[in-house]
Amino acid sequence: MKYDHTEKAVTLFTNGYNCAQAVFVAFCDVTGMDEDLAKRLSSSFGGGMGRMREVCGTCSAMFMTAGILYGEGTETDHAIKTEHYKRIQYLAEEFRREHDTIICRDLLKGLEVTSTPTPEKRTEQYYKVRPCVKFVRTAAEILDRYLEENPPER
Repeated sequence: MKYDHTEKAVTLFTNGYNCAQAVFVAFCDVTGMDEDLAKRLSSSFGGGMGRMREVCGTCSAMFMTAGILYGEGTETDHAIKTEHYKRIQYLAEEFRREHDTIICRDLLKGLEVTSTPTPEKRTEQYYKVRPCVKFVRTAAEILDRYLEENPPER
Protein backbone atom coordinates (compact mmCIF):
# COMPACT_ATOMS: atom_id res chain seq x y z
CA MET A 1 0.00 0.00 0.00
CA LYS A 2 1.23 3.50 -0.83
CA TYR A 3 1.07 6.00 2.03
CA ASP A 4 1.38 9.76 1.82
CA HIS A 5 0.82 11.69 5.02
CA THR A 6 3.42 14.38 4.40
CA GLU A 7 1.21 17.17 3.11
CA LYS A 8 -1.41 16.59 5.80
CA ALA A 9 1.29 16.79 8.50
CA VAL A 10 2.76 19.95 6.98
CA THR A 11 -0.68 21.54 6.68
CA LEU A 12 -1.52 20.73 10.29
CA PHE A 13 1.77 22.28 11.42
CA THR A 14 1.33 25.42 9.36
CA ASN A 15 -2.20 25.72 10.75
CA GLY A 16 -0.88 25.94 14.31
CA TYR A 17 -0.53 22.37 15.56
CA ASN A 18 2.73 21.69 17.34
CA CYS A 19 5.30 19.48 15.61
CA ALA A 20 4.30 16.30 17.45
CA GLN A 21 0.59 16.88 16.91
CA ALA A 22 1.09 17.55 13.20
CA VAL A 23 2.78 14.20 12.59
CA PHE A 24 0.76 12.12 15.05
CA VAL A 25 -2.65 13.42 13.94
CA ALA A 26 -1.74 13.02 10.26
CA PHE A 27 -1.53 9.26 10.81
CA CYS A 28 -4.93 8.86 12.53
CA ASP A 29 -6.30 7.22 9.40
CA VAL A 30 -3.76 4.42 9.89
CA THR A 31 -3.78 4.17 13.69
CA GLY A 32 -7.54 4.43 13.98
CA MET A 33 -7.16 6.94 16.79
CA ASP A 34 -9.77 9.65 17.22
CA GLU A 35 -8.21 12.93 16.03
CA ASP A 36 -9.25 14.86 19.13
CA LEU A 37 -7.66 12.25 21.38
CA ALA A 38 -4.55 12.20 19.17
CA LYS A 39 -4.25 16.01 19.44
CA ARG A 40 -4.52 15.86 23.22
CA LEU A 41 -2.15 12.90 23.61
CA SER A 42 0.57 14.45 21.45
CA SER A 43 0.13 18.01 22.76
CA SER A 44 2.79 17.54 25.45
CA PHE A 45 5.56 16.57 23.03
CA GLY A 46 5.86 19.80 21.02
CA GLY A 47 9.06 21.82 21.27
CA GLY A 48 11.06 18.80 22.35
CA MET A 49 8.63 17.79 25.13
CA GLY A 50 6.86 20.82 26.50
CA ARG A 51 9.40 23.24 24.96
CA MET A 52 12.23 21.70 26.99
CA ARG A 53 14.09 21.17 23.69
CA GLU A 54 14.75 17.48 24.27
CA VAL A 55 13.69 14.82 21.71
CA CYS A 56 12.11 16.46 18.65
CA GLY A 57 8.33 16.20 18.81
CA THR A 58 8.21 14.80 15.28
CA CYS A 59 10.30 11.85 16.44
CA SER A 60 8.12 11.34 19.50
CA ALA A 61 5.13 11.26 17.15
CA MET A 62 6.81 8.63 14.97
CA PHE A 63 7.53 6.50 18.02
CA MET A 64 3.98 6.80 19.38
CA THR A 65 2.54 5.89 15.99
CA ALA A 66 4.86 2.88 15.76
CA GLY A 67 3.77 1.83 19.24
CA ILE A 68 0.12 1.86 18.23
CA LEU A 69 0.75 -0.01 14.99
CA TYR A 70 3.44 -2.49 16.00
CA GLY A 71 3.71 -2.55 19.80
CA GLU A 72 2.26 -5.56 21.53
CA GLY A 73 1.24 -3.72 24.66
CA THR A 74 2.56 -6.60 26.72
CA GLU A 75 6.26 -6.26 26.15
CA THR A 76 7.21 -8.52 29.04
CA ASP A 77 8.55 -10.92 26.40
CA HIS A 78 12.21 -9.98 26.00
CA ALA A 79 12.38 -10.83 22.28
CA ILE A 80 9.24 -8.81 21.44
CA LYS A 81 10.50 -5.84 23.43
CA THR A 82 13.88 -6.07 21.68
CA GLU A 83 12.27 -6.11 18.23
CA HIS A 84 10.13 -3.10 19.05
CA TYR A 85 13.07 -1.12 20.40
CA LYS A 86 15.04 -2.00 17.25
CA ARG A 87 12.17 -0.53 15.23
CA ILE A 88 12.22 2.71 17.25
CA GLN A 89 16.00 2.99 16.97
CA TYR A 90 15.73 2.44 13.21
CA LEU A 91 13.20 5.28 12.88
CA ALA A 92 15.42 7.55 14.98
CA GLU A 93 18.47 6.67 12.87
CA GLU A 94 16.59 7.45 9.66
CA PHE A 95 15.76 10.90 11.06
CA ARG A 96 19.37 11.35 12.23
CA ARG A 97 20.66 10.40 8.79
CA GLU A 98 18.70 13.34 7.39
CA HIS A 99 19.30 15.92 10.16
CA ASP A 100 22.25 14.62 12.26
CA THR A 101 20.28 14.54 15.51
CA ILE A 102 16.86 13.94 17.04
CA ILE A 103 17.37 16.57 19.77
CA CYS A 104 15.24 19.68 19.35
CA ARG A 105 17.78 22.23 20.65
CA ASP A 106 20.43 20.86 18.27
CA LEU A 107 18.02 20.90 15.33
CA LEU A 108 17.33 24.56 16.07
CA LYS A 109 21.01 25.53 16.14
CA GLY A 110 21.61 29.08 15.08
CA LEU A 111 18.30 30.24 16.51
CA GLU A 112 17.78 31.73 19.91
CA VAL A 113 16.45 28.67 21.70
CA THR A 114 14.70 28.99 25.02
CA SER A 115 12.96 26.44 27.13
CA THR A 116 10.38 28.76 28.63
CA PRO A 117 6.89 27.28 28.66
CA THR A 118 5.45 30.08 26.53
CA PRO A 119 5.24 29.03 22.88
CA GLU A 120 6.15 31.51 20.19
CA LYS A 121 3.35 33.16 18.24
CA ARG A 122 2.77 31.50 14.87
CA THR A 123 3.41 34.42 12.56
CA GLU A 124 4.63 34.63 8.98
CA GLN A 125 8.09 35.44 10.36
CA TYR A 126 8.00 32.35 12.62
CA TYR A 127 7.49 30.09 9.61
CA LYS A 128 10.23 31.89 7.63
CA VAL A 129 12.82 31.36 10.35
CA ARG A 130 11.80 28.04 11.88
CA PRO A 131 13.11 24.85 10.25
CA CYS A 132 10.46 22.75 12.02
CA VAL A 133 8.27 22.26 8.95
CA LYS A 134 11.23 20.44 7.40
CA PHE A 135 11.35 18.06 10.37
CA VAL A 136 7.59 17.46 10.18
CA ARG A 137 8.02 16.56 6.52
CA THR A 138 10.95 14.24 7.21
CA ALA A 139 9.19 12.36 10.02
CA ALA A 140 6.05 11.82 7.93
CA GLU A 141 8.11 10.61 4.96
CA ILE A 142 10.12 8.20 7.13
CA LEU A 143 6.99 6.80 8.72
CA ASP A 144 5.24 6.42 5.36
CA ARG A 145 8.24 4.52 3.96
CA TYR A 146 8.39 2.31 7.04
CA LEU A 147 4.68 1.49 6.80
CA GLU A 148 5.04 0.58 3.12
CA GLU A 149 8.02 -1.68 3.80
CA ASN A 150 6.53 -3.17 6.98
CA PRO A 151 2.74 -3.29 6.64
CA PRO A 152 1.12 -3.24 10.07
CA GLU A 153 -1.00 -6.28 10.87
CA ARG A 154 -3.58 -4.28 12.79
